[in-house]
Amino acid sequence: MKWIDRLERKARGFAIPNLMFFLSGAMLLVYILSLFFPALPGLLSLSRGALLRGQVWRLVTFLAIPPSSSPLWILFNLYFYCLLGRGLEQQWGVFRFNLFYLCGMLGAIVSALITGFGTNYYLNLSLFLAFAAFYPDYRLTLFFLLPIKVKYLAILDAVLLLVSFVLAGWADRLAIVMSLVNIVIFFGGSGLKRLKTQMGYWKTRRNFRKYMR
Repeated sequence: MKWIDRLERKARGFAIPNLMFFLSGAMLLVYILSLFFPALPGLLSLSRGALLRGQVWRLVTFLAIPPSSSPLWILFNLYFYCLLGRGLEQQWGVFRFNLFYLCGMLGAIVSALITGFGTNYYLNLSLFLAFAAFYPDYRLTLFFLLPIKVKYLAILDAVLLLVSFVLAGWADRLAIVMSLVNIVIFFGGSGLKRLKTQMGYWKTRRNFRKYMR
């Protein structure tokens, strides 16, 4: 997209390499501190009321809210975020990945200003959906036992997201839409064409395998 190209030429120097490593480290730190100060996540979360009281740090600190309270899952999730971030940086470059994340972040903030509260959950989910679009055949070991391709997990997440959108209230629906606006920006238009091409490739390869059998 031309506007992204122009923006990259002007603001490339502001991009943060390995962004997800820093954010994952921040999440781990918040998780550890919250074991001793349980109220900490509430002081960092995205709240319109708190923002109006001058607690502007929440515009950034909500990104550091950890995704899980389980020690095992927090480590797995943070490792996974680093994996997603590195993969997307390799595809887009540092600046475009930063911009992708920033668009989702701004969407979450706008949603919070309208509904009252915001979350980084759907923003982080958008990283996985983008990763799956580029690396559909990447294999993950589910529950440390079952190897499964990323594309199947992405399809499952998309279905669950759609169900959540249908069953949720208007506030959650807005949060879903606004936090995934980065997917629309980066995968709309030419992105859809590329996805159709990839699906055609999958179909051709599947037919070839059937023929070889």
